[in-house]
Amino acid sequence: MAVKKTTENRKAEVEAYLARVPEPARTTLEKMRAMIRAAAPKDATEAISYGIPSFQYNGGLVWYAAFKKHCSFFPMDHSLEEEFAGELKKYKASKGTIQFPVDEPLPKKLVTRIVKARVTLNQTKTR
Repeated sequence: MAVKKTTENRKAEVEAYLARVPEPARTTLEKMRAMIRAAAPKDATEAISYGIPSFQYNGGLVWYAAFKKHCSFFPMDHSLEEEFAGELKKYKASKGTIQFPVDEPLPKKLVTRIVKARVTLNQTKTR
């Protein structure tokens, strides 16, 4: 019988993922996590989804991860890349992924605006 994961179990899985990430990417992702948490609705939850940390709110909201040479933020909606194109010029962005340096998180204002746009999209989907 499968055990249903609690919010605390899922949060612990995210923390375990982050603990395995080498510096400086770990600190960068922890900053991203805090920015996302601050912008997301209070009832958004964290989980490991597709093997990486995510926030869930009426479905998948955003994902973030570390790779060998970069970190990525996944708003998972190509239309947002177009909407925020001016602010994303200095980053590699394609097909729902924004790549940024392992030692420099995305700007808080940009993350906040993207997360809030995703919240609106997810709320629209569920109506």
